[in-house]
Amino acid sequence: MMHYSRNAFRNGTEPTIVTKIPAFSDVIGQRMEFSDSDLLKLHRLYNCTQGSTFLDSCDFERENICGMIQGQGAKADWVRVAKADGGPNTDYSNMGKCTGSGYFMHFSTGTANTGDTALLESRLLYPKRGYQCLQFFYYNSAGPSDSLKIHVREYDTANPNGKLRFIKTIDGSPQDLWQLHHVSLDVKTKFRVVFQGTKEVSGTLAGGLSLDDINLSETTCPEFIWRVKNFSHVMENTPTNTSIFSPPFTSKEGYAFQMELYPSGKAGSPGELSAYAHLVAREGDTGQKWPCPWKQITMMLLDQHPHIQKRMSNQRSVTTDPNMKATDSDRFFWDDPRKVGVEVTHTDGSKYFRGPGSGTAAYLTHLRAKSRDFIKGGDAIFLLTMEDVYHLTVTQPLPSTTQQPVTTAVTTTVTTAPINVCLNVQCLNNGVCVVDEGKAACRCVVGDDWWYYGDSCQYKGSIMDKTTLALASSLSVLGVMLLVTAVSVICLKKKYKKHANNNSVVMENLSAIQKA
Repeated sequence: MMHYSRNAFRNGTEPTIVTKIPAFSDVIGQRMEFSDSDLLKLHRLYNCTQGSTFLDSCDFERENICGMIQGQGAKADWVRVAKADGGPNTDYSNMGKCTGSGYFMHFSTGTANTGDTALLESRLLYPKRGYQCLQFFYYNSAGPSDSLKIHVREYDTANPNGKLRFIKTIDGSPQDLWQLHHVSLDVKTKFRVVFQGTKEVSGTLAGGLSLDDINLSETTCPEFIWRVKNFSHVMENTPTNTSIFSPPFTSKEGYAFQMELYPSGKAGSPGELSAYAHLVAREGDTGQKWPCPWKQITMMLLDQHPHIQKRMSNQRSVTTDPNMKATDSDRFFWDDPRKVGVEVTHTDGSKYFRGPGSGTAAYLTHLRAKSRDFIKGGDAIFLLTMEDVYHLTVTQPLPSTTQQPVTTAVTTTVTTAPINVCLNVQCLNNGVCVVDEGKAACRCVVGDDWWYYGDSCQYKGSIMDKTTLALASSLSVLGVMLLVTAVSVICLKKKYKKHANNNSVVMENLSAIQKA
């Protein structure tokens, strides 16, 4: 399966792929992730019965809430609702667009007592790898001290009823929006994910903690989230060749970077989103190696579909090659931004240095950006990651050859070159000889409406020949049918004529008898 953009590998200005039906010209040749039909085809081709990294997904649209249960020992419950007092007014899956659907799980802290907890536990999960990524949307309309904690309940021979292990507290003050969160897990045995909501302080204000669109996969989590609010308005009102920047993010290895986005594209690429990655540095930063060696920066525009297996997110990656030189310069492109960059001021007033950017002017078209769930509730979400890929540059050792055991007897081995079975085979009309299961075979030239065939490609056929043959066959069949019909008609006429003559003679005899 080829998976590339419509203009990739093109020679000139025309796209690589041209559809016979113009309406499909913007459908094929996309560089987003695999669609449902792509995955279905791959599963059927390679006999894959299930996703290798997928564990669970739940949007709470069904009353069984995906097999989740209320944890024992809790004094309050998570409740499946379509709207909650104090917010939110809609779920995140449908955003209130579909009547009769749009549910989420809610723990009401307004009606709970101080110290009450609510435990929502997933169904039993069976990991194949030793790491997982939990992703969910979270709406906090509770008090500033109320909390949501993530645990896992692990089952093994020593703990047949499960042992609870704390993973992380979801921090953040209440906000009037659904927030995306990622939590990294490292479970190796059968387990459940546990969401623990707690009312920490007294109060009767309406509100609570809400969960929706939970997904769990055996992948690594993205490091950073950049949410661009009111993105449709940003695309429509930002002039061409004008960019916006994400906040600076610092990777676990100490390198800082940020994403540059052209909402209306660069000059020469109208109607596109253009995306670039920059290294940044602040005065006093230490510990980094320059030029930055082999770090891959991935910029993903998230398809916010509720089910992770039905998403077609769009991503591009940039790798920092430490040997790459800047254009028309002896400086290294990915060197210290304090040497090769410019000083800029962030929106909060802080200053830092931004290096040159690398990326693509054709990140995603506006038409595709407005499709699917790239923009949801008016917002777009970019997931950013920087990871080390130095190990991919190391030359892999060649596999060792199998040696024969040493024996005392001296033997002489004569190695003969393999026989070329095509040596004495002649393929006519530009045919090519190939070896198929040890035997020579001619592969013949084929045109749009003609072809060569035969053991040596000695015969030529065409659509006209097939048409003539089909017409001749049809006429022959028609002639035979007409002949059979004519013979049948003649025989029937003779039969009925003879029968009529016999009846006439009998009537004459009767008349003669009556006269007598």
